[in-house]
Amino acid sequence: MTHTDPIADMLTRIRNGIMVRRETVDIPASKIKSSIALTMKEEGYINDVEVIENEGPGSTLRVSLRYDRDGNPAIQEITRISSPGCRVYRQAEEVPQVRGGLGATIVTTSRGVMSGRKARELGVGGEIICTLF
Repeated sequence: MTHTDPIADMLTRIRNGIMVRRETVDIPASKIKSSIALTMKEEGYINDVEVIENEGPGSTLRVSLRYDRDGNPAIQEITRISSPGCRVYRQAEEVPQVRGGLGATIVTTSRGVMSGRKARELGVGGEIICTLF
């Protein structure tokens, strides 16, 4: 089945996995999805990301979700900002901070996918993919 927005599908799978307290979530892999997942890992919202090669076509991205000792998820809220029908671009100084800097913004730039904090430091803007808190 084709998806019109595979990134939104990825975020929804993560959101649903958190709601039912899953340890891992399997997502059809692509370069952009693995870059987004690695950025989430760098920011401390997930434990691990691995690519599993399938025998058939395509591969699978296995995302290990992070919980604290009490079982509360590291990701409280995950929101898609830019979509295929309405792209949202911002310059480096306009990249939004989530909850006063407590959350993270994921941005795709000319230098690759990175957090909004890192994009502001490097002085590069781009498309706002999603926000995490």
